[in-house]
Amino acid sequence: MPAESIYPPVEIPNVGIFEFLFNRPQASVQPDQEIFVDAQTGRSYTYSQLKQTAIEFGQGLKGLWDWQKGDVLGLFTPNSIDYPPIVWGTHFAGGIVSPANPAYTVDELVHQLKDSGAKALLTQLAVLDVAKQAAKKAGIPEDRIALLGDDRDPEHRFKHFTSIKDNNLEAARSPRPVKINGDKDLAFLVYSSGTTGLPKGVMLSHKNIVANVLQITAGEPELESSDTILSFLPFFHIYGLTCILHQAVWRGFKCVVMSKFTIEDWCRHVQEHRITFSYVVPPVVLLLSKHPCVSDFDLSSLRMMNSGAAPLTQEIVHALHERTGLKVKQGYGLSETSPTTHMQRWKDWKTHIGSVGAMMPNMTAKFMSEEEKELPVGQTGELWIKGPNIFQGYLNNPEGTKNALTSDGFFKTGDVGYLDKHGNFFITDRVKELIKYKGFQVPPAQLEGLLASHEKIDDVAVLGVYRDDLASEVPLAYVVPTKGATPGPQLEKEIVDWLASKVANYKRLRGGVKFTNEIPKSASGKILRRLLKAKYQEEAKKGPKAKL
Repeated sequence: MPAESIYPPVEIPNVGIFEFLFNRPQASVQPDQEIFVDAQTGRSYTYSQLKQTAIEFGQGLKGLWDWQKGDVLGLFTPNSIDYPPIVWGTHFAGGIVSPANPAYTVDELVHQLKDSGAKALLTQLAVLDVAKQAAKKAGIPEDRIALLGDDRDPEHRFKHFTSIKDNNLEAARSPRPVKINGDKDLAFLVYSSGTTGLPKGVMLSHKNIVANVLQITAGEPELESSDTILSFLPFFHIYGLTCILHQAVWRGFKCVVMSKFTIEDWCRHVQEHRITFSYVVPPVVLLLSKHPCVSDFDLSSLRMMNSGAAPLTQEIVHALHERTGLKVKQGYGLSETSPTTHMQRWKDWKTHIGSVGAMMPNMTAKFMSEEEKELPVGQTGELWIKGPNIFQGYLNNPEGTKNALTSDGFFKTGDVGYLDKHGNFFITDRVKELIKYKGFQVPPAQLEGLLASHEKIDDVAVLGVYRDDLASEVPLAYVVPTKGATPGPQLEKEIVDWLASKVANYKRLRGGVKFTNEIPKSASGKILRRLLKAKYQEEAKKGPKAKL
């Protein structure tokens, strides 16, 4: 029988996100309560300012761009406190938000804009050039590109989102948000890479997000509206989008927002703002356990941290606590699950290190064998999960949806693990071939396709290898050089630099290049990565490789 959550069920209303966050009776958040604060400038939004700005932006969308229910707004921007009201203003107008990684190249952004059918694009001045080029290729006119953040276009060609917000045409005025069916209407199209290459549009409904916010609330009852959280996780990523953006408003946290991360800035903000909680990722935990600057700051206000997006090892947890006294627990989730499905309880942070914790309320799960037979407690298999936070499918990809979702509603996560007798889940490996670099998904096939076009590469295979110093998996390429090309450090650097110019930063070959005479393949032509991994492990025993 599938495992049930240890938590009692929570009631999940079938409403839109705007109504859920802002039109609730007996809201626990006070109107003048500060919710989002810019870590650098101190600019902020109170709860009532958020609501009003979102309403005005939604009204402006309908008046300026003839916004219709179901239209898609692309967001291509680093973190900003303007991000939340733009998201919820789009929802007010009945639209769907598709957030994109601001590190994307032009062609990577073009794919998302075209696939999502984005009608307009919001961006920041720092990445405007990429946004302009991508919008042109995707067929989005320049007058549907607008800016957010503190910087304005010096040439006055691109309006600021406040111009849209202030575009209160009489025809656009509406005191109420567009009516939403929470169970069916989409709120977000987030993009998750697949092993076949191009990212897939994950369709998340309003109810998916509402459900996950309530599930997280039940899983972390220790957090209170008096807590101050530090946000450096990108809002375009589902981890930051749900766990920080939506949860902050729902529970009334003060959220200090960093536009970019450095360990020195993170520590300084914890000290200056007396941060009590932070969502983090394993590489940050590693930095806190090793970086010399950490000793220069007072981090004692932190009651707990929660690490997600990638596995966190026992050694790093111990090293952090021994050096600083800080506590960190772990959670688990995916873009397809909105994202959180499991979370360690605060009391278990030290006694169950390695576990991703207990399953969220209103969910069931089972571990399946390769033959898709359910396995008993303690046996390792692929995790399948079911609940109100499971996505609606992949956009324009019925085959991918069919392969991911069963007829009775279970999502095949592609992750391997087991359940212990105490209800703790452990994730030990992945079925999928995706490389996970600091929480970002890197599809090997996409990198292989690019590398194969290099004039000095005959054949190539990309796999993920672990780097202790980064506390993360990184891409490494096995390359068969063309005849006449000389394998060695010079060619390796040429290949690494060449690929770096064509992909987002997180997709770079941080594992480097290894030269080989042949890429092992099956009779059907599939790359046998397990043989390459074994080869890499054997080579690694012979001596360390210089880090890139």
